[in-house]
Amino acid sequence: MTGTLVLDPLIPLVLLYGVAGLALLSLILAVWRRLPGWWLRGLAGLALLAAIANPSIQQEDREPLSDIVMMVVDESASQRIGDRSSQNAEAVANIEAEIARQPNTELRTVTLGDGEGDLGTTLMTALSEALAEEPQARVAGIILVTDGRLHDIERTPRLPAPMHTLLTGQPDDWDRRLIVENAPAFAILGEEVNLTLRIEDQGAAPEATSVPLSVSIDGDAPLTVQVPVGEDIQLPITLPHGGMNVLQFSVPEVEGELTNRNNAAVVQINGVRDRLRVLLVSGEPHPGERTWRNLLKSDSSVDLVHFTILRPPEKQDGVPVNELSLIAFPTRELFLEKINDFDLIIFDRYRRRGILPSAYLDNIRSYVEQGGAVLISSGPEYGSAESIYRSPLGQILPGAPTARVFEEGFVPQITDLGARHPVTEGLDELSPNPDGEGPGWGRWFRLVDVLVPENAMTVMSGLDERPLLTLNRVGEGRVALIASDHSWLWDRGYEGGGPQLELLRRLAHWMMKEPELEEEALWVEPTGQTMRIIRRTLSLDMGDVTVTHPDGTETTLRLEEVSPGRFETLWEAPEIGLYRLNDGEESAVIALGPAAPREFEQTIADSVLLDPLVDSTRGGVIPISAGNIDIRTVREGRPAAGRGWIGITPRDAFRTAEINITPLLPAWAFLLLAALLMVGAWLREGRR
Repeated sequence: MTGTLVLDPLIPLVLLYGVAGLALLSLILAVWRRLPGWWLRGLAGLALLAAIANPSIQQEDREPLSDIVMMVVDESASQRIGDRSSQNAEAVANIEAEIARQPNTELRTVTLGDGEGDLGTTLMTALSEALAEEPQARVAGIILVTDGRLHDIERTPRLPAPMHTLLTGQPDDWDRRLIVENAPAFAILGEEVNLTLRIEDQGAAPEATSVPLSVSIDGDAPLTVQVPVGEDIQLPITLPHGGMNVLQFSVPEVEGELTNRNNAAVVQINGVRDRLRVLLVSGEPHPGERTWRNLLKSDSSVDLVHFTILRPPEKQDGVPVNELSLIAFPTRELFLEKINDFDLIIFDRYRRRGILPSAYLDNIRSYVEQGGAVLISSGPEYGSAESIYRSPLGQILPGAPTARVFEEGFVPQITDLGARHPVTEGLDELSPNPDGEGPGWGRWFRLVDVLVPENAMTVMSGLDERPLLTLNRVGEGRVALIASDHSWLWDRGYEGGGPQLELLRRLAHWMMKEPELEEEALWVEPTGQTMRIIRRTLSLDMGDVTVTHPDGTETTLRLEEVSPGRFETLWEAPEIGLYRLNDGEESAVIALGPAAPREFEQTIADSVLLDPLVDSTRGGVIPISAGNIDIRTVREGRPAAGRGWIGITPRDAFRTAEINITPLLPAWAFLLLAALLMVGAWLREGRR
């Protein structure tokens, strides 16, 4: 219970000051005139002022409040390496026991785990939120149990009490880290790109001059090279394919280092083609020739070399073959010396005339087997004795002519296999049929009858379900056969036309081995930590997909068919890092966030970021490895840490339970006292 004198004036405070001034003035005048009752006049004035000021005694019934000590325990990923988890537990138990010995003191514990994404350790954010929930006047101390590696120091709140850091880790801790200093997001296929890497040892690391570095692309067998430690390394890389290339770099874990989570780094580089080099050889002029040329020239990324045999086959006038073109046809240069410069060779209604010797055509066959691509757009000549099939190229072409050519209208159809193949999958949806039956594109009027080998894939059919578009893989390369020369009717819009441009675009990209058009593929589309796992296959069913986590654990997932040949599932990954997927036939690698998260960029415990904050509150930094600490009470402004102890500042906070206000005297008593004093002054001055 405490008492305080308070005033509750009956008039505004300004008027009270005025009355006090008049009373003082009259007192001065009485003293100046040497009136013997001047002191009685002064007391009367004071009594009158007291009556107006209405003084009261305010009594408060106070309940003391406990002091609060805030403890933030860092349990982020970097605090789970080595023996830091046990150090955390020991430090928390020590603090709890010490606070229990302090009178009228409570402990508030906040545990900080791993947040979403790759934000790192948000220690100051957790402290700010905890302090916002407590009265600042009751906070007697702040204790952080951490390795000192935080990533939100700019979020530091105002510190109302001494702050201390209990630092995890051991004095002899060390770690090895692989850093990617520079890596491009895009690279041109066939050209080297330089990546800058660095292997860095932290802490009390053993002396090492070089370590083995393993480089793997898309999860393939790694290539290992020796690289120096502590130096920037320029690593030239040539991407093997278009689309996303996942490059993984790793160094082996060494006994004694804290963690291997930062021994690997992942770089994802999108491979793009600078130019698509196409050689188009037209056997004779026909309506579709201009369509082929316009189609290829309309794409700015295509470098087209086009040769046309201008002499019609029925013209026989004895002119030598080497004089049958406006310029000399550079057959040797194109088909022997520079054939590997082309990504795709197209034969459009080409027939054998002796211009390309068998040795050149055999060289084209070798070019395909070594990774090249050939597309045959055939007309009636494909079924004749001059067919290009009756050359060394016949060994790799996916269709043998029967010599029958059908000259009647038909609507091209997508086969059951074609509905699953990425070249023709969903192609009919680009030209919907208003009647709802089959595709809505126009007819073609010529079909060369061919026999397709078992290993080839017929994705489109024509008259009486005969093969129209056939694909095949030969060695490292690919071949395609269009058993008709009437695709140009779609381009001209005949009977509504059709998706010729899209069909040929997909066909060319499939032959260029673009990943998004592979018929057998496994890939992942990540959104945050959610994976959309996609498997494309020509099979009617597929097995489970095994996902290997960054820590080596595995999860088996079942995919559901969402469209012909496409199986999918959604899966929430438990953490960021590098994941490997395998279904027994296809494999994929995906990195969610960095392979070495922000938590593992710096793993050696260090209080350098927290030292200025601790010093500003006169707190201390004490390694947990030094043993248990004592907690003492210190006065505000005094040093709050020493050898083996930390201090908290008692706040003596309280809560007012009840307030009683009692007037010092009633107003009439003050007025009566003033009247008596004035009468006394008058009587004393009347005796003069």
